[in-house]
Amino acid sequence: MSTPPLSSKQYFDGIYIPAGLLVFGTLIVKKEWTPIAALVAIALGALKYFRSLPKKVLKPGAFQEFELKEKTIISHNVAIYRFSLPAARSILGLPIGQHISIGAAIPQPDGSTKEIVRSYTPISGDHQPGYFDLLIKSYPTGNISKHMASLTVGQTIRVKGPKGAFVYTPNMVRHFGMIAGGTGITPMLQVVRAIIRGRAAGDKTEVDLIFANVTPQDILLKEDLDALAQQDAGFRVHYVLDKPPEGWAGGVGYVTADMITKWLPKPADDVKILLCGPPPMISGLKKSAESLGFKKARPVSKLEDQVFAF
Repeated sequence: MSTPPLSSKQYFDGIYIPAGLLVFGTLIVKKEWTPIAALVAIALGALKYFRSLPKKVLKPGAFQEFELKEKTIISHNVAIYRFSLPAARSILGLPIGQHISIGAAIPQPDGSTKEIVRSYTPISGDHQPGYFDLLIKSYPTGNISKHMASLTVGQTIRVKGPKGAFVYTPNMVRHFGMIAGGTGITPMLQVVRAIIRGRAAGDKTEVDLIFANVTPQDILLKEDLDALAQQDAGFRVHYVLDKPPEGWAGGVGYVTADMITKWLPKPADDVKILLCGPPPMISGLKKSAESLGFKKARPVSKLEDQVFAF
């Protein structure tokens, strides 16, 4: 959430005018007290200004509880979970490209409980104060995802962060090539939205995204992605399906080197490839990218890598 400029109406109405009235009124009633009134006006104005700033709530070293405010069912195993932050102006304080950790005590087959921690990227951002949204697909063998699916409004989750090696800054590269599989779309969407929001401030980053899924019904947030692509000429999305319907015009099967060559930018110093999806998919994509001339990806990615896997 960006801080309004000091010339904005909210500061004139809430700080400058009340401070001016205090000083002017003192000047009329008791002129010799005007310097003191000016100091009081400055102190109160500064206090009100700092209280109006967004409050970051995340703590990297400590879990905090957040209450489920709303649950939107997308399909039989996918939902968007909206969690409340402590105040209307509170923000997570999550840098673009980073994620949070969710922890829960999960019952085990032997009757004991085990602390399980998993990472998730919100699909909301700090420009949306007061809450954060998580898009989560529940898997039969998933510990945290099943736990999330069982939550009802009013219950809480434990969160800490930020985490992650990737932090987006405007124009850090000329062109992103992104490849996502399934729920791996969430960090990509976070970055794409930040780029498009930043156009007015001069962000010229180009983005091509390959989004791979099994069937059309598995394509998460397709309406959002299509709307962003229609809104911004610098963002293009290319869909790939393993089991396409008849007449499908997009890619078919797994994401191949040929698809990367066709849709994503060529290797260059000002180009970065971002990957997020199931581990076998990411392993194969790293090899494909290297075969096309991109620098060899590390087992654990660092910000400066040409091929970065979330």
